[in-house]
Amino acid sequence: MNVKQDVEQQQHSDHSSDQYPQPPPQRRPRGFAAAAAAAGGSGKGRKEREKEKERTKLRERHRRAITSRMLTGLRQYGNFLLPARADMNDVLAALAREAGWIVEADGTTYRPSSVTAPLTVAAPPPPPPPPHTQLAPFPVRSIESPLSANSLKNSSMKASLDSQASLLRIDESLSPASLDSVVVAERDTRGEKYANASPINSPECVEADQLMRESAEGEGDFAGTPYIPVYVMLPTSIVNSYCQLVDVEATRQELRHLKSLNVDGVVVDCWWGIVEGWSPHKYEWSGYRDLFNIIREFELKLQVVMAFHECGGNASGEIPISLPKWVLEIGKDNQDIFFTDREGRRNTECLSWGIDKERVLKGRTGIEVCFDFMRSFRMEFNDLFEEGFITAVEIGLGASGELKYPSHPERIGWRYPGIGEFQCYDKYMQQNLRRAAKLRGHSFWARGPDNAGHYNSRPHETGFFCDRGDYDGYYGRFFLHWYAQTLIDHADQVLSLANLAFEGTQVIIKIPAVYWWYKTSSHAAELTAGFYNPTNQDGYSPIFDMLKKHSAAMKFVCYGPQHSAQESDEALADLEGLSWQVMNSAWDRSLAVAAHGTLPCHDRETFIRIIENAKPRNDPDRRHLSFFTYQQLTSVFMEREMCFSELDNFIKCMHDCLRLKEGDRSQLPI
Repeated sequence: MNVKQDVEQQQHSDHSSDQYPQPPPQRRPRGFAAAAAAAGGSGKGRKEREKEKERTKLRERHRRAITSRMLTGLRQYGNFLLPARADMNDVLAALAREAGWIVEADGTTYRPSSVTAPLTVAAPPPPPPPPHTQLAPFPVRSIESPLSANSLKNSSMKASLDSQASLLRIDESLSPASLDSVVVAERDTRGEKYANASPINSPECVEADQLMRESAEGEGDFAGTPYIPVYVMLPTSIVNSYCQLVDVEATRQELRHLKSLNVDGVVVDCWWGIVEGWSPHKYEWSGYRDLFNIIREFELKLQVVMAFHECGGNASGEIPISLPKWVLEIGKDNQDIFFTDREGRRNTECLSWGIDKERVLKGRTGIEVCFDFMRSFRMEFNDLFEEGFITAVEIGLGASGELKYPSHPERIGWRYPGIGEFQCYDKYMQQNLRRAAKLRGHSFWARGPDNAGHYNSRPHETGFFCDRGDYDGYYGRFFLHWYAQTLIDHADQVLSLANLAFEGTQVIIKIPAVYWWYKTSSHAAELTAGFYNPTNQDGYSPIFDMLKKHSAAMKFVCYGPQHSAQESDEALADLEGLSWQVMNSAWDRSLAVAAHGTLPCHDRETFIRIIENAKPRNDPDRRHLSFFTYQQLTSVFMEREMCFSELDNFIKCMHDCLRLKEGDRSQLPI
């Protein structure tokens, strides 16, 4: 009886479950969902998500750094002519061509007919060719032998049809893994048999191979690229401390040289320390008027620089230019008008941004003296603005005329690759810091870091910049944000007045390339210079948002190869990675982007890199530089015919004017 009741109850429960189906079992949350469920909707889940975002950004930065090093190795050691911003498609295409495959523009990839022919390992090798007989191309290469004029012509035609095609060297030591063992065996057999009989190692073949590479690099790579104007800096010593043109005939000779190079224009520094050098409100422009008239005779365009910093001079004969004498007299009684480091050392290279709103300069603020200087220039040369002779005005905003703190001063003892020091210890900057800390609700944060090392420290030697250091703590983030925001506020105020003074004219500011320690998590050298750009922050976007508000152009200072590869590796430097971040961030905000070279002469490899960065061939938006500024030419430079010739061909490539005949290919510079 009990058994029967149990069976009936079981059947009844089955019918009930059919009428009222049970809800499906809930899926156990995982990952972020599990963290959020455990937090119960509180702030803890939100903090976990923020931390994961930062970790994701760090992983992405790390991945980009690895990719950059791989591309650099392929270019430097594998002779791969990859574009400046190559992606995986470019790398795969280059590797496939290196292995003897043919890659079409649409991505279609296949072996050439010479490789697909059936081969056997036991097949005897062909007899050696008679002397002076050209060998057939190796079956693992997709390029022609460079011995004949026809092959040279075919190579240049192929480069013009496919700008992404890579011209590869014949290297017997290469053994691509993508080829089957039969092809590799046959290639090795032929290479060993004819290593001595082949003319590939002869001087004539080496010259032809070099000529073919140069023709493809020089003519095919930059054909049809945008026209980029090139400007050249004139020497600072062209006008003396009394605002007089020093040597009229030498100036004409130099401008004649530049005109022969077909440069578009010149850039002239207008020094605050010269024009208003002796008394406040007394401006002397006569030397610049004479200089501008001579430049106009040669029909060159002109860009001027409002230089509010000092120039220390150098071994090439440049005269030292200080801040105005009356400003230095004020500084003797009130040294806090200059930037100051933690040890109390003053830097007289430029005025502290702490006095932007302090009337300590004969009744004027730091912003007002800048505006008065710019307004005086506009009134003096209004006729040149009206006729369009002056095409742009660059505004000096800090040390070296660049938007940065003077955190790496060589005169005080800094040497590459030191991290530098924070420059916020004058009394006016300290007052601003105390106000910011009080507003934040933590008055005890009104101080600079006490564990940030010294000028020549390394990040790992400090408690502030090391991995997981104080830079990423609550106080560190507050201080670095205030430090960087002070830089942005200074530029914002000066550019607001510059647009009033130079209405209708392009305004430019310079951004430096602080690229050492870029591969570390803190980016210590950038932090001391005022760029809050560690791996979990984008320090350049707020600056470029401010520039976009003022319709200003950004000129990126591209330092040349001043340090050896070993020094760059030890400093964990990454100029290419920093350039990619800065230029793309500016382009994403539709800013006009220019570049400034810091060396008076470059080698061919550097020229190629500059041109590829100036007009990236793989950019789908076809973005390119608005113009390029070349470093000032010295008398020593003028005497170096080779360097002068390199500059001539570099300008032609930037202008896309390199049109050589078939018989003139040997004159190609790149």
